[in-house]
Amino acid sequence: MLDILKKLEALQYRFEEVGNLIVDPAVISDMQRYVKLNKEYKDLNDILQVLRKYKKILNDIESSKEVLKTEKDESFREMAKAELDELEPLKEKMEEEIRYLLIPKDPEDSKNVIMEIRAGTGGDEASIFAGDLFRMYSKFIETQGWSMEVIQSNAGTAGGFKEVQIQVSGADVYGILKYESGVHRVQRVPDTEAQGRVHTSAATVVVLPEAEEVDVQLNMNEIKKDVFRASGAGGQHVNKTESAVRLTHLPTGIVVECQDGRSQIKNFEKALTVLRSRIYEMELNKAHQERAQQRKTLVSSGDRSAKIRTYNYPQGRVTDHRIGLTLYNLEAIMNGDIGNIIEALRMAENAEKLKEGTESI
Repeated sequence: MLDILKKLEALQYRFEEVGNLIVDPAVISDMQRYVKLNKEYKDLNDILQVLRKYKKILNDIESSKEVLKTEKDESFREMAKAELDELEPLKEKMEEEIRYLLIPKDPEDSKNVIMEIRAGTGGDEASIFAGDLFRMYSKFIETQGWSMEVIQSNAGTAGGFKEVQIQVSGADVYGILKYESGVHRVQRVPDTEAQGRVHTSAATVVVLPEAEEVDVQLNMNEIKKDVFRASGAGGQHVNKTESAVRLTHLPTGIVVECQDGRSQIKNFEKALTVLRSRIYEMELNKAHQERAQQRKTLVSSGDRSAKIRTYNYPQGRVTDHRIGLTLYNLEAIMNGDIGNIIEALRMAENAEKLKEGTESI
C-alpha cells in the first residue's frame, strides 16, 4: 500500500511537470518532443484518476475503522462493518488493477498500423485463406470503430489474395493488433480437393506500427522513385496513366509499391508511409530482440516464421500456440470475433512482465 501511495506522489509530480512543459513555447516548437509529452500527459492522467479513486477507498476504510474504535452506537457500528466488508475486496481489486496500469507501456501501442497478409505454403488454398484472414480482420476493425484502407493488393488466381496490405487507423490500434504478427495455419478440405482430404496451408501476418515523420526522418535523395501503370488480375492494365508508385530506399534496399489508388500523388504518399514504417520496424526489431534476451515476449520480434495460431475447420477449433488457448467457435472467430483471443494474449503478456519484475511497485 505504501509503495502505491509513493508511486502516486511521484506520478502526480511528473504529471504537473509535464503539464507545464507542454505549454512551454520552446517545447511546442520541437514537434517530436511535444508529441511525446502530450502522449505522456494523457497516459499519466488516466493512471492518476484510478490512483485517486484508490486513495479515496483507503481514506474511507480508515474512517470506518475509526468508527468501530470510537463509536458506541451499535447501528453506526453495523454500518461501519458493512462498509468495510464492501471496501476491503474493492481495495484488493483496485490494487491488482493498479499493478497492471503501472506496467511500463509500449510507446508504440497508441500508433496506427500497416498490416500485411501474405499467402504462404499451400498454393491457391493459401491465397483463399489469406482472403479469409483479411475478411476476419476487416470485420474486427469495423467492430472497434477503426478505419481501414487498402494500400496494395495482389489477388489470388482462385480467390483471396497472394498479398494484401492495409492501413488501420484508430485508438490504440497497434497495442491491440500487434499480437497478430506471425504464421497462421489452416487445416481444412479445400474446394479443389476431390477426395475430401484435409490440407494444411498457411498465411503470414505482419503488423507494423505506422511511423510518423517525427519518428523517421527520410532523406528524399536516398529514395529512388519509379512510376508505372497499375494492373489488375492477369496483368491486364486497368489504368492508362502511370499512377502506380514504387519506392526504393537505397541505404537499406527496402522496396515498397502502391497502386490501388488512382492518383499518383496519393499512391506516393501511401508508399512513403509504408516505407517509413518498414524502416521504423527495423529499429524496433533491434530493441525487441534485446528485450527478448531478458524475458519471454508474446509479441513478434521480427521472426515472421513463428507459428502462432491454427484454424482447424473439421473440428471447429482455433488454437493459439503461444498461450495454449483453444476455442471451439471457429465460425464466430472467422467472422471477426477475435477480441477474447487478443485479451487473453494481452493478459498473459502483462503477467509475464509482472513475473519478470519489469514494473517497480
